[in-house]
Amino acid sequence: MKKIDVVLGLQWGDEGKGKVVDVLTPRYDVIARFQGGPNAGHSLHFNDKSYVLHTIPSGIFRDGSINVIGNGVVIDPVILAEEIHTLEADGVDVRSKLVISKRAHLILPTHRMLDAASEAAKGAGKIGSTLKGIGPTYMDKTGRNGLRMGDVLSPEFEARYNALKAKHDEMLRGLYNFEYDVTEYEAKWMEGIEVLEQFPIVDSEIEVNNYIVGDKAILAEGAQGSMLDVDFGTYPFVTSSNTLCAGVCTGLGVAPTRIGEVYGIFKAYCTRVGSGPFPTELFDETGEKLRQLGHEFGATTGRPRRCGWLDMVALKYAVMMNGVTGLIMMKSDILNDFDTIKVCVGYEVGGEKVDYFPYEVADSVTPIYREFKGWMCDTTKMRTYDELPAEFKEYIKFIETETGVPVKIVSLGPDREETIMR
Repeated sequence: MKKIDVVLGLQWGDEGKGKVVDVLTPRYDVIARFQGGPNAGHSLHFNDKSYVLHTIPSGIFRDGSINVIGNGVVIDPVILAEEIHTLEADGVDVRSKLVISKRAHLILPTHRMLDAASEAAKGAGKIGSTLKGIGPTYMDKTGRNGLRMGDVLSPEFEARYNALKAKHDEMLRGLYNFEYDVTEYEAKWMEGIEVLEQFPIVDSEIEVNNYIVGDKAILAEGAQGSMLDVDFGTYPFVTSSNTLCAGVCTGLGVAPTRIGEVYGIFKAYCTRVGSGPFPTELFDETGEKLRQLGHEFGATTGRPRRCGWLDMVALKYAVMMNGVTGLIMMKSDILNDFDTIKVCVGYEVGGEKVDYFPYEVADSVTPIYREFKGWMCDTTKMRTYDELPAEFKEYIKFIETETGVPVKIVSLGPDREETIMR
């Protein structure tokens, strides 16, 4: 019986999960998203075309694949319907390859308004939300008020929708004194529901476990990054779901014993979008150089990403929490033009040096760096590990020694061909 392999981000998101899943999918029959919502943007680039997937699993481009939107995902019908239409207009057969969990929660238009109202009320202490309604939807889920995909099939769907909308309206006007109008978006939302009704809406936990028993090769795909996990990330500047490997069990309905390989993706440097701690953030020309060379602007929001050197303390923490068995290094080609590359190997907190990720990572944390000599050459055309310069190999070896986990894939560009498999 095959086990479910997992691929997830080890930093603050934007690690390049979309490309990796696309590279890995030939090995798998089923690709399943297990958490998050359309605040994630998985970018893929091949055949001279670029795609950004927000909800649909990244295996959708592979013929014969099954793509599952699991119960742990929250769905905005407008965004998902638009994504479906865009792919179909480009000749991608979505309908024969996509199934949606009955237990996945729906993001209502008023959830988006609640997100905006809550963020506005926080003022200077705002989280840096993408304002897609993700947080309020997960709050309704845990508060047992949510609307799920399975409710779409019920004759009481409209009544359930209106009841939740009324509850939200009371909060928006009473608690937040927030004026809004969702009429236009609501019309699109209902049209989106009609599109989604044309797809199989299934008991995904039964389906996924049947795939396991049927010896199907399954890859679980995470969104966001480990350092944004609601429990173990840089709280409260986190997302609203469990982005760690443990989220696969609750987000797809599988037992821990069913988990196989865990592929952890990280950039050769660090980025972050929105507010929150970022110990290695660079505010100088080097940070701007990383941003421009790496095209570090959000796939979903377009916001410029904060950039900094690789944080080994945070990376080791994420490797530990996820039980990573194989590392995948992305965007290493962005470091081609740096004579010196730095890696954070510890923090100085209150005059003390620590080598672990503490409960509070505040502005008072000072990174302790180790310097490496850069390789200063174009690596984008290299296709084997042996071709890589000695300085690059030293960088990889250091990461493997520190984490105790092998780097199995090295990405040298956005295209699926620009990849070294070890």
